[in-house]
Amino acid sequence: MDVLRNYSGHTDPGGAAIRRDLDALTITKVSVGEMDNNAYLLVCKASNEALLIDAAAEPERLTELVGTGDDRADLRHLVTTHRHADHWQALGAVAGMFEPRLIAHPVDAPELPIPMDEFVEHGGRIHFGEIELEVIHLRGHTPGSVALLYRGADRPHLFTGDSLFPGGPGKTWSAEDFESLVSDLEDRVFGELGDDTWVYPGHGDDTTLGTERPALPEWRSRGW
Repeated sequence: MDVLRNYSGHTDPGGAAIRRDLDALTITKVSVGEMDNNAYLLVCKASNEALLIDAAAEPERLTELVGTGDDRADLRHLVTTHRHADHWQALGAVAGMFEPRLIAHPVDAPELPIPMDEFVEHGGRIHFGEIELEVIHLRGHTPGSVALLYRGADRPHLFTGDSLFPGGPGKTWSAEDFESLVSDLEDRVFGELGDDTWVYPGHGDDTTLGTERPALPEWRSRGW
């Protein structure tokens, strides 16, 4: 798999992966599957231990993402951000190949195709190598959707699954779910993190909280 080092936040289905090189961590993004799902491989530089966010589709491409031979990362953890099937089509295959620790929120875990090894709640922590990720529970797109936050030396980096995209929150199916998701985004994301926070969504291009923050009143007023 080709990996581009000039990280832009944009990937094309079937195209090259893109890699961001941070102080203690590399983040590699690739688009897989018919729905342009993003999968993210996070690798601790000190230990080469890795965590994959959403084994969405195309297990052979995700295997290439992890690498082979001397370039292969040590994939120890796999987080599924929520229960929708387009985010776990390759979960069983990747779990079988690498035997990582499988992680999800307990509310969504029963809908996943294989059992999880670990459940995470709001405010929890996930560690791999010398890296710590904070768990943010965002209720609305699904009851058990989670985002993962890495507080980098340069800025915060937030992996939002399908709860936040450029232009608004993820899809909801009732007014109550919409209210829940917007409120959680306001309180747990925009209320806690600065404008420089980089957002890595479950589909499509990246954004920042500063880009999206001015539209918060519009999101709430337009409803679901």
